[in-house]
Amino acid sequence: MKRTLINASLLAAGLVSMASSAAEIEVSVTNLTHGNHFTPLLIAAHNSDSHLFHVGDTATAALQKMAEGGDVSDLDAAVMGASGVTSANPAGGLLAPGMSVNDVMLDTGDNMYLSIVAMLLPTNDAFVGLDSWKIPTEAGSYTFYLNAYDAGTEANDEIINGGGMSGVPGIPAAPGGDGGANGTGVMDGAGNTYVHIHPGVLGDTDPAGGASDLDSRIHRWLNPVAKVVVTVK
Repeated sequence: MKRTLINASLLAAGLVSMASSAAEIEVSVTNLTHGNHFTPLLIAAHNSDSHLFHVGDTATAALQKMAEGGDVSDLDAAVMGASGVTSANPAGGLLAPGMSVNDVMLDTGDNMYLSIVAMLLPTNDAFVGLDSWKIPTEAGSYTFYLNAYDAGTEANDEIINGGGMSGVPGIPAAPGGDGGANGTGVMDGAGNTYVHIHPGVLGDTDPAGGASDLDSRIHRWLNPVAKVVVTVK
């Protein structure tokens, strides 16, 4: 009793701090699309001041680099630089349609928010995204679904030309080998240059021409595009 009273007094005086136990979470991500691949994922636990992206804002250079070319290195570095923890490329490459990456473990420490991003291929600047989901403190399994967003950094011309560098028009590749060629380019009339819900691709059924190099029977999607399961230990 005497020791308890002493400890309580010290805590009240700010002389002793309670050690906070790190939250351990397990993350699984499933690609729900019919024919689109996810580029290497970035799964990040971070504080309230950090964001991989924010809907309605102009994309950062790091987000543009990911959304147009699938490179998560700058976003990863930004999170790590702000004392966050990440799992970069947990699938060891592309995540094909219908496939999952499971059992991604993160020891979140004092970081209370979870974010996830990956580019969708073949697209100009579409990405699957989760922005700052508050990690529950109660142990259990939590399931939710993610939409595809448009980074607003590049016109959705739907031309596959190997372009993947920031500011270079075009789509890097169709990983499934199911893209077309010689498209004249889609003019979708979009004018939103901020991060917003992606309208989906238009595509066509002419693999040797037409307006788009994407196949409307394969590459079109309706949100959501991913399923996420988070298990809090």
